[in-house]
Amino acid sequence: MIRTFIAVELPDHMKEGVRSIQQEMDLKGLKLVEPDLVHLTMKFLGDIPRSQVDPISEALSGIDCPPFTARITGVGVFPKPSYMKVIWLGGQGEFERLHSEVERVLKEFRFKKDRGKFTAHATLARIRHLDNSIKEQLSKVLSGLQDKDLGDFTVGSITLKKSTLTPEGPIYETLKEIPL
Repeated sequence: MIRTFIAVELPDHMKEGVRSIQQEMDLKGLKLVEPDLVHLTMKFLGDIPRSQVDPISEALSGIDCPPFTARITGVGVFPKPSYMKVIWLGGQGEFERLHSEVERVLKEFRFKKDRGKFTAHATLARIRHLDNSIKEQLSKVLSGLQDKDLGDFTVGSITLKKSTLTPEGPIYETLKEIPL
């Protein structure tokens, strides 16, 4: 079994912007995501047999969504500002359409449907524990970043990724890249 997800990769030219934002948030209690690993998750599949990689990739090639221009802008949190667990960069563009197409073409595989409304985002950091002084500091930093804009890029493909969890952090491997 391999742990998998479907992602939209950020272009290399945005990685420096990610690094810059993360430098402003480098506070105790946060686990920053390695900038080269930051991506927009379209769907987390979980553990699948390796034999499913090709059938899933084939199904994904049936997505009805042309390439589109996306914008990476704004920093936010999940689930809410008073109880922060994840800090993210927002994605604007046809991500909702792409997500619903991913759900549609993978229906036959019976993956768990995503709960709630889909929010296109790229995780920048996970929050382990914040004492009140650091939480105040972080809130100030985040309010200054909420309008941060990394610009536009063309979403021309999605990737089926393998995720291997290690004590040093995740290792991602592209299993298949599927053009839109």
